[in-house]
Amino acid sequence: MSVNYADETRHCDVLVVGSGGAALSAALRAASAGLSVIVAEKSAWLGGTTAMSGGATWVPANHHAKAAGLADSPEEALRYLTASAPEGWAATESELWQAFAESAGEMLQFIERQTPLRFALTPEADPLHHLPGAKAQGRMVAPLPLRASTLRGRRWAIRPSPLPQLFTYHETIGLDIWHHPLRESLRMAPKLAWRALTRTRTKGAALIGGLLEGCRRLGCQVETQARVETLVTSDAGRVTGALINQEGRLLQILTTRGVVLACGGFEWDAQRRNLHFPGNTDFIASPRSNSGDGHRMAEAIGAQLAHMDQATIGGGIPSRYLGESYGLSVFFQYEPDAILVNKRGQRFVNEFTFNLGEALDARQPDGSPEQLPVWMIADGGLLRRSPLLRYYAWRSRGWLRKAPTLTALAAQIAIPAEALTASVTRFNGFCLGGEDGDFQRHLSSAHGKSDKRLRGGLLPIERAPFLAIPFNRTFLATKGGPRTDRYGRVMHKNGSVIPGLFCAGVAMANPIGTRAVGAGTTLGPNLTWGYICGRTLAEGVPENAQTEALPCTA
Repeated sequence: MSVNYADETRHCDVLVVGSGGAALSAALRAASAGLSVIVAEKSAWLGGTTAMSGGATWVPANHHAKAAGLADSPEEALRYLTASAPEGWAATESELWQAFAESAGEMLQFIERQTPLRFALTPEADPLHHLPGAKAQGRMVAPLPLRASTLRGRRWAIRPSPLPQLFTYHETIGLDIWHHPLRESLRMAPKLAWRALTRTRTKGAALIGGLLEGCRRLGCQVETQARVETLVTSDAGRVTGALINQEGRLLQILTTRGVVLACGGFEWDAQRRNLHFPGNTDFIASPRSNSGDGHRMAEAIGAQLAHMDQATIGGGIPSRYLGESYGLSVFFQYEPDAILVNKRGQRFVNEFTFNLGEALDARQPDGSPEQLPVWMIADGGLLRRSPLLRYYAWRSRGWLRKAPTLTALAAQIAIPAEALTASVTRFNGFCLGGEDGDFQRHLSSAHGKSDKRLRGGLLPIERAPFLAIPFNRTFLATKGGPRTDRYGRVMHKNGSVIPGLFCAGVAMANPIGTRAVGAGTTLGPNLTWGYICGRTLAEGVPENAQTEALPCTA
């Protein structure tokens, strides 16, 4: 029911909580049907993690692939999703995979029709190339640059990226900026200067800028510094709006159609994160506003939470962002003379594997970490070859450890010296033969990977000083939350639908968890699930549709 103690009450058809890719996709689709939409963003910045990202977007069966003569279909995408999923997931996720596969291409066409955004294919393959339904090219797209002059409305406060966004995603994967930042920047200097002069946005900033412009054209209201504190429900249990704290004023927004929770993950909620991800964490690479507000509000009205132990995880390096400590999520382990070892000093994974986060977060039967803490071990050649790594190490004293011998290094990081020496010796032996006998890392560059850093061979770790860098989990986003049906509707713990409540993006119990299926399997599905929520709000659920009660999975 509504409250009478708010400072102001507003009415709309749809309230969208958050302003990242999933949120704006939902707002855009709902508004395109003539619905009035309010977007409420907790922070002063718009765009969430999407704005900070590279803009890589995994969209199976899209029209750009078709135009390029690359065959694909929702059925093939569904086969790939099914084959790649963890054991047991099909029982609860198959309907969601099917809904995504059928709607992803439609979503991309819709966004290009309703916004100034244009996408282009990248050369990347599905990384799990050996699975049924995988494609050598055609499912990965990224936004083209977007000039500021294209954005006719207000100057949006789009969240800045911690990395330079003058390069496009296509250029980033085609160049070797990590090892040769000056050379590559000079090569691109005229184009980069023109982009700076014209205030051209690329990557995630272009994606958010284009979505915001589309929303503006359709009349969406966008509110910043508007923290949604609680959901408003009717006596019958229908979600009818929310209470928002906007810079100290209590705003009540009442809706006729529903509320979409698309406010990010819970990685900045330390208590909840430690509960579901025990063990070492190095950094968090998302906005601090991703503190699980949607999870808390949905749980308070009986929503079923699932996949709370799933996340986008990788390595990270220490940095600063908006004046605060921050973790930069980059693949700095892509080096020929570097390995990862666990707390026992043993190598446990192919360092170039696509789903490295899944290996880092492996659990024992009792839920405790199997491998953590993890260290990246290398030699002096790494620093000579990686000027950006040298720079970040210089800025963060004590992060990178050095020692004249492996024994001394093992003592510094408190792992067994004999095991570390044996691991390095075994790896060095593989380097002499050119084949990684344990994890086949020598094959990683042969399976459609376009990152130039993966094209090197195996180099022995033998030149002092020897290096150790922490390589525990860095969180880009958690991927658990309220369970939804194929229409984006949030499910109650009793298996029924909570009327008026929708969820999308990494705020939902994402049907693609820690085990990703492509470089863009955060953005592509997030945009699609936002689109599905907006479509359901606009068109309703087909009369013959039925949603079965789903079992609760943590």
